[in-house]
Amino acid sequence: MNKDEILERSRKENKNQDVYEKEVIIQGNRYACMVSAVLATLFFVIQIFTGGGINYGLYAVVFAMPMAGFWVKYVKLHKKHELFVALCYTVGVLVFSAAHIYGLLNASTIL
Repeated sequence: MNKDEILERSRKENKNQDVYEKEVIIQGNRYACMVSAVLATLFFVIQIFTGGGINYGLYAVVFAMPMAGFWVKYVKLHKKHELFVALCYTVGVLVFSAAHIYGLLNASTIL
């Protein structure tokens, strides 16, 4: 197999998409998740120390990003590890969402 055949096969496999660009996007998504987790933690701690209570909604949002990513990876790759991690993040999102909604209902002056 010569160089041109290898390049042609690679283009077909990657559907004319740049592999390097895909890797950069993946790396960017990882950093985006990390930055959002750090920022949410900062806001979470500041809110607690300023007497604003606990906002579990921040972590529900932060956990939702990797949760969605792992569900997509599981659907595409069918790996048990991806399913396990997706389920863990899903439980986290549900728990944080429930805690946030419960806190809102308790603090509500309308209900």
